[in-house]
Amino acid sequence: MARLEFQQLLDAGVHFGHLRRKWNPNMAPYIFGEKKGIHIIDLNKTSAKLEEAAAAMKNIAKSGKKVLFVATKKQAKDIVTEKVKTTGMPYVTERWSGGMLTNFGTIRRTIKKMATIDRMKIDGTFNNMSKRERLQVSRQREKMEKNLGSIADLTRLPSALFIVDIVKEHIAVAEARKLNIPTFAMVDTNSDPTLVDFAIPANDDATKSIELIVDTMIAAINEGLEERKNDKTAVDEGSEEEGAEAVVAEAATTEAAAETGSSEEKA
Repeated sequence: MARLEFQQLLDAGVHFGHLRRKWNPNMAPYIFGEKKGIHIIDLNKTSAKLEEAAAAMKNIAKSGKKVLFVATKKQAKDIVTEKVKTTGMPYVTERWSGGMLTNFGTIRRTIKKMATIDRMKIDGTFNNMSKRERLQVSRQREKMEKNLGSIADLTRLPSALFIVDIVKEHIAVAEARKLNIPTFAMVDTNSDPTLVDFAIPANDDATKSIELIVDTMIAAINEGLEERKNDKTAVDEGSEEEGAEAVVAEAATTEAAAETGSSEEKA
């Protein structure tokens, strides 16, 4: 897993924090200094924490578990949608619906309702409705798709969350903590890093900074998925070889038994 160069972090503006008066004291260990009233994040700490988070993220993906990405702020939503979609991982970029984790059963029922509407369009039931009913159902489906479309394939609670801006996504953080779901997050100088399991001190407002951190997480996930695929292939090949050896051994045993029988008959 390639480690980001210090210059890459610097060029992306990862080191820029918030105004000093907005800081969270728990971020003190990750602050390098201050410039013109703005806190500067220690990029050496960022690099170390990012590497630690990426290694953990890779292991989760390698085990075949799902990571839910949460980023509803304007600067992050398009980046996360574009990047995460390629991995097959779920994401929430429109609005975090309260209870999305703690009331997951209700969310699943909403997703099933979406599937029911889709089936109605296929089996012809939709066409038998009045124009007004079709319009109402279509609007309902669009609203559900907007809020939950990206997690429609999530059949169980995610194994981890990756969050951009834990201040804005405080409800998601609270729900994950309540359910003991591991959390990864970009934490700016106005955030409390103790609220998440893998805190990555970084500017969570600049698009370049967000993109760089998300790219690193996506690369870790892809690496984990690739290793999982290779391990599975190796196991399948090993099983085929064992099966072939078993067939050969069985054939040899059968042949030996046949020869023994022939010898006894001659005797």
